[in-house]
Amino acid sequence: MPLKLPNLKKNGELNMADRSSRETTTREREERKVWRPGSALEAPEAPLGYSHRWIRESVMEFDDKTNVHKRRQEGYELVRSEDFPDYIGPVVDEGRNAGIIGVGGLVLARIPNEVKDQRQQHYQGVTTNQMEAVDRDWMRENNPAMPKSAPQRKSSVSFGSRNKSEG
Repeated sequence: MPLKLPNLKKNGELNMADRSSRETTTREREERKVWRPGSALEAPEAPLGYSHRWIRESVMEFDDKTNVHKRRQEGYELVRSEDFPDYIGPVVDEGRNAGIIGVGGLVLARIPNEVKDQRQQHYQGVTTNQMEAVDRDWMRENNPAMPKSAPQRKSSVSFGSRNKSEG
């Protein structure tokens, strides 16, 4: 909005006749932005059917080519800044990942949701197998004279007494 200077006479005095009260002038109300803390890892919205994830490209100035290669084999593809022309954020400006959205050794990658779900199911199965192996190892040395109870994976937290008559 341009700055409006007061109306001055030729001798430099204020022209009082042209002054108008604040109530008679209207000011366009500008939509104010709501403040929020900045985020170094703010990313554009993923397209429908995809998910975004930050993956490590380098650690302390050393390239981590194996991590990027492994993620690409899993189905991730690096997100180029040209794909999001309205995105204003950090972009890798040199090297083999020039033009990729990235910051601080991380680059943005996308993966189809179907592949992401398959990946998640795979790693859930790996975790289940590992937990079963630990349980078998624990129970392997069970002695009938001092039996071990089966591992329990549930916990609960309660406060106060259950009986209201207790004081």
